[in-house]
Amino acid sequence: MNKIKLAIITTHPIQYYAPVFRKLQQSQTITPRVFYTWSQTESGDFYDREFGVNVGWDVPLLTGYDYQFVQNTASKPGTHHFFGIRNPELTEAITAWGADAVLVYGWNKVSHLQALRYFKGRIPVFFRGDSNLLDPRSPLRNHLRRLFLSWIYRHVDVAISVGENNRDYYRWLGMPDSHIAFAPHCINNEHFDDPDSRHQHQANQWRSQLGIKTTDLVIVFAGKLIPKKDPALLLKAFIKANTTAHLVFFGNGELEAELRNMSGSNPRIHFMPFQNQSLMPAVYRTGDLFVLPSCGPGETWGLALNEAMASHRPVIASSMAGGARDLVQSDRNGWMFSAGNVNQLSELIHAASLLGKEKLQEMGTNASIFIQNWSTDASAANTADIVTRYCKQFSRTD
Repeated sequence: MNKIKLAIITTHPIQYYAPVFRKLQQSQTITPRVFYTWSQTESGDFYDREFGVNVGWDVPLLTGYDYQFVQNTASKPGTHHFFGIRNPELTEAITAWGADAVLVYGWNKVSHLQALRYFKGRIPVFFRGDSNLLDPRSPLRNHLRRLFLSWIYRHVDVAISVGENNRDYYRWLGMPDSHIAFAPHCINNEHFDDPDSRHQHQANQWRSQLGIKTTDLVIVFAGKLIPKKDPALLLKAFIKANTTAHLVFFGNGELEAELRNMSGSNPRIHFMPFQNQSLMPAVYRTGDLFVLPSCGPGETWGLALNEAMASHRPVIASSMAGGARDLVQSDRNGWMFSAGNVNQLSELIHAASLLGKEKLQEMGTNASIFIQNWSTDASAANTADIVTRYCKQFSRTD
């Protein structure tokens, strides 16, 4: 059987997706080509509005797979608004390539929605997103949202869910289970391995620079210091826990000055700047425990959980982190707490501190074993299988 030519539409190279695209390129059943719609990022650099810095990932994002940048003609290009991605030549480029199917990452860009509408009924249309129902909304707003989104997803043949909260979202929109398939939300787990202890050595250096003893227990937050991530809640909970542990914030963002002011002269609270991808395995190893205290809205997954677990670290995750439901096994590889509940988070921090480094290390081993099921290999294999199976059905009913 000839390989299925799968056109993948996404905005720009992302460190989480590129490894999956490389694995898909090795598939025995599909031939992928990625069509990038934010052509202004072809150089590899872009301004991250939430970090407040220019970002150029220091890991390869455009090697090992076929791709094409399609000219973005938006007057204000970017992914932060619906009209920031406008590609008049997108559907023509995909058609000229001879695509047998299309996989669209996210509908909330004008060109992506146009592609869904254009290809529906012509070739099989697959969709991948990570939306969920966790963010509270009024009944009226929920009703209107459901009406609008149900119309959008009528242009999708198969929705690829990345976890249980995402699956519930598709069901809520009326998609039958037969048209919902699963490919795990993942990171490149291998990137977070440390066979030669190089990352641990860097982590030890940072701890030494911060005046943290090797015997001290350390809690780490890594990410954007923005309201959605709720780092202030973590800071309040840490202080309330009255623990002998240390807390290290890795990252930048609009809340940085406020957090520094809140921490005062506390010698157990530390701040480190944003670190690029090559150093993230060391970031997580700086701590014995990772905390993601997100309150949303829009914390659809929280891939920092995957990264911390792949780095052999247990996690504490907020109930508003979309991936916590799938990844956190209470008392085995981490804990969950109710978003915004400072007392509950404080109690967990206190309890984890009492467990000590050895027990947390054991939980970190459990975390690293568990997260192997959420791998780029599994995501690519499932995606290829989904596309292959449905395209066969499509050809029989065409």
